[in-house]
Amino acid sequence: MGYLTSRLALIALIALAGLAGCAAKEPVPPAEQAVTVDFALVAGAQPVNCGQPFGPLGRDRKRLALHDARFYVQEVALIDAAGQQVPLRLDINDWQDAQVALLDFEDGSGHCAGGTPGTHTQVSGHVPPGHYRGLSLTLGVPEALNHTSTELQGAPLDLAAMGWSWQAGRKFIKVEVDPVGGVTKADGARANTWYLHLGATGCNGNPVTGETVACQRANRIALTLPDFDPARQQVALDLTALFQDSALGADQGAAVGCMSGPSDPECVTLFPRLGLDLNSGQPLQPGYSPAFAARPKP
Repeated sequence: MGYLTSRLALIALIALAGLAGCAAKEPVPPAEQAVTVDFALVAGAQPVNCGQPFGPLGRDRKRLALHDARFYVQEVALIDAAGQQVPLRLDINDWQDAQVALLDFEDGSGHCAGGTPGTHTQVSGHVPPGHYRGLSLTLGVPEALNHTSTELQGAPLDLAAMGWSWQAGRKFIKVEVDPVGGVTKADGARANTWYLHLGATGCNGNPVTGETVACQRANRIALTLPDFDPARQQVALDLTALFQDSALGADQGAAVGCMSGPSDPECVTLFPRLGLDLNSGQPLQPGYSPAFAARPKP
């Protein structure tokens, strides 16, 4: 009887070990899933880059060459099936830190000479496993980081080309184009480049001396794409839509193009295309910008 009991006990132990082995081989669900959100710079259906003229665009139907195109995004989140925003935990690399990412469409060639050779057209990160149906993000730099030194910050906030010294902040969006024939200024002089520089304005406080900087007009664009699949779609900045009401071959005063000044004539027509109120710096329709849309990936 003792022998039989021992045999039965041994068989039971072997069976339990086998079950434990099977359990150990069961696939473990991932703690997070990787997500990549692609971005594109287009003019209607045409991709825009430094090497190929595009257009005609604008109210005056100008052919253009790209001079520069970069922008920052923050608060990137996926929208789940319940409509809740789930923050994307950004990967840390040369183009993004834990709070902000830089999209860069220029490569330093052609009319983009003086820029940087590398481009970056996607934001990568991780979210908890789940089913997601949309995307939300803000174009801009977090207020706490906006008025910091480009010499002291790490990537992607270390670029002097995206610094905005006269406002002690950063350019949130920088789009510069060279119209064929140049730009005729209000005084009759000519310029080669038409500029869009979007950033916070009406700012007070000196960050160099440790003062807190407060800005009257935040000029950050909150964008929501309720039906967005990162596997099949990309976020496109459409220059045709952006410059729809702008005369790109002329400038009526102040800085050439629009540098976010509330009294700049060119900003009067451009800001609504960004989805912003020029006087308040607030969204005209929260979550919407005529210049940005979801497009199928090529």
